[in-house]
Amino acid sequence: MVKGMTLVAPVASAATFDALASLFSALGFEPGRGWQDANGPGRGAAFLAPIGNLEIVTGRPPAVPPILIEVTNLDAVYTAVEQWMLAHHRAEDLATLVTPIAPTHWNSRLFTATLTGSQPTTSNQQPATSLTLGFWESENPLHNKPIAIEGDLSAQAMKFAIVAARWNAVITDRLLQGALDALHRSGAAKPDIQIVRVPGAWEIPSAARTLAESNNYNAIVTLGCLLRGETAHYEAIYTEVARGIGQSQQETGVPHAFGVLTCDTLEQALDRAGVKAGNKGFEAAIAAIEMASIQRKLAVTP
Repeated sequence: MVKGMTLVAPVASAATFDALASLFSALGFEPGRGWQDANGPGRGAAFLAPIGNLEIVTGRPPAVPPILIEVTNLDAVYTAVEQWMLAHHRAEDLATLVTPIAPTHWNSRLFTATLTGSQPTTSNQQPATSLTLGFWESENPLHNKPIAIEGDLSAQAMKFAIVAARWNAVITDRLLQGALDALHRSGAAKPDIQIVRVPGAWEIPSAARTLAESNNYNAIVTLGCLLRGETAHYEAIYTEVARGIGQSQQETGVPHAFGVLTCDTLEQALDRAGVKAGNKGFEAAIAAIEMASIQRKLAVTP
């Protein structure tokens, strides 16, 4: 029945409070609901994180600061904290306020940052109050990550069908080569790839549906190119092509990768067919491989 947990940490001065709030805001914490005493200096600010833990220690003092913040990119956070410190403190004090990143005995890396309640004006003046935070990252890449079923990018022992339109062949031929490249690089054998050429994008859903209903293929890759032109014909064709491919996938249960380009100009289409913005045929085939793998895993998942 435990719903959540809040760690309340007092700070001794308004300056430390403002510094902590500023740093957490710079690091991207989600702000929670704050409060202010009606007739007094007391105030509070909440900062939300997806995961919270309460850890208690006995037998020896804790070896870490009382506030530990787990992050996913410690080096980037370290740079952000350094930049924030330089904006609020003297450069010569940085070494005493931020420790270097160091490994721990609990399979992680950690650095600490100390927020001072007031900035010293001379080298021998000590700050009135301070608060030390620890930032850490686990060396286990799966630490605190949710367990999910994901597809593999191996096409071995799988069969694929590619439906490619002949219209705008200067584009679709490039898409087809990109799709074949992705499949072969991922381990698909040539005999396990069926290529079907249709007149144009309008005919893609019909051919894809026939191939899917044959139950001979793990996934279908659809490739085509529609250019806007100067009439509304483009809008009508694209809507029906997208609907038909989606309906075929939903009703047959066979994954369909969408590689039909919809561009305003030929130049835009060329860019998406391998000139500047990658090859969308390659990307569609990779998506088909991953979805075919997911389908297999889901079929055996209890």
